[in-house]
Amino acid sequence: MVFKDDRDYQILFLSSFLLLGILTRDWTLKPELIIVIVLTCLLTQWGLTSVVSFSSADNPRQLGLNSIINPLFMASWRSALITALGLCLLLRANHYTTMILAASLAIGSKFLFRVNNKHFFNPANFGIIAALTLTQDAWVSPGQWGDDWWYILLFLGTGGIILKRVGRGETSTVFLGTYTILEAVRYVWVGWSWDVLAHHLMSGSLLLFALFMLTDPRSIPNHPLSRLGWAIAVALVTFIIQHFWYLSTAVFWSLFLLSPLTILLDYWWTAPKFSWTMNKFNNV
Repeated sequence: MVFKDDRDYQILFLSSFLLLGILTRDWTLKPELIIVIVLTCLLTQWGLTSVVSFSSADNPRQLGLNSIINPLFMASWRSALITALGLCLLLRANHYTTMILAASLAIGSKFLFRVNNKHFFNPANFGIIAALTLTQDAWVSPGQWGDDWWYILLFLGTGGIILKRVGRGETSTVFLGTYTILEAVRYVWVGWSWDVLAHHLMSGSLLLFALFMLTDPRSIPNHPLSRLGWAIAVALVTFIIQHFWYLSTAVFWSLFLLSPLTILLDYWWTAPKFSWTMNKFNNV
């Protein structure tokens, strides 16, 4: 099986993870909330791309059918679905309104926070932080995957396929390597056993973050050297937040806080922007 668009692999893998989690883990995610998240992401993407198409058209009155089904949406619905799946896998809430808020703000961030026609916040991460900050109903469960080895191997294998195809493997490797070193030094300092460290690093949510969210090629720095320094910074800030403020959501806060740094890194070290395909509409 060969997909023409690498995002199709992400959709396949993330959908499989979601189904696997529902069937094999005691998750509190309700099926109706999944539907709400997916529909909200797709409808928000459609609505905002329609606004973009309308505002950029030379003669908006001649848009016709394109005002309903426009090329911009047809080229970007995969990204919206990937965002929805990311929210389904990581974010938990009891109310529909919380999920609608997270999904709509996640997609909206791509259109609002842009520099040089590139968004610098990871949409799913932005939605998670928005829900955690603006409501009392949202939470992230870092230990929802348990510590079974076969989950870890599955994430590493599928994540490796995606990273090889998009060429962002160094970002994930440097982040995980730096974070592991920092945690190892701390564990030696406090005298804890290596089993405790291994248990901490085997978090499924940590691997999902490192392999599928941190490496989003549309929002991270363009230049390879920029990505290396940026990955180290994310790992360092994650370590600081986790052990000084004791937040289990440290990785998400770290990525959120450092995302604007992408603007400066792209300015200092210029490199071509990533495009999923040669389609000129794939900027959102």
